[in-house]
Amino acid sequence: MILKTENLSKHFGGLLAVNNIDFELEESEIRGLIGPNGSG
Repeated sequence: MILKTENLSKHFGGLLAVNNIDFELEESEIRGLIGPNGSG
């Protein structure tokens, strides 16, 4: 494992974009976050 996060949240002003996510990233894995409108 090269990256692990727990309870990650992100706000943009008053907008809660990500709320309490956990994930682990292994070597050579690629992850992305895509919003409801397809942006990310």
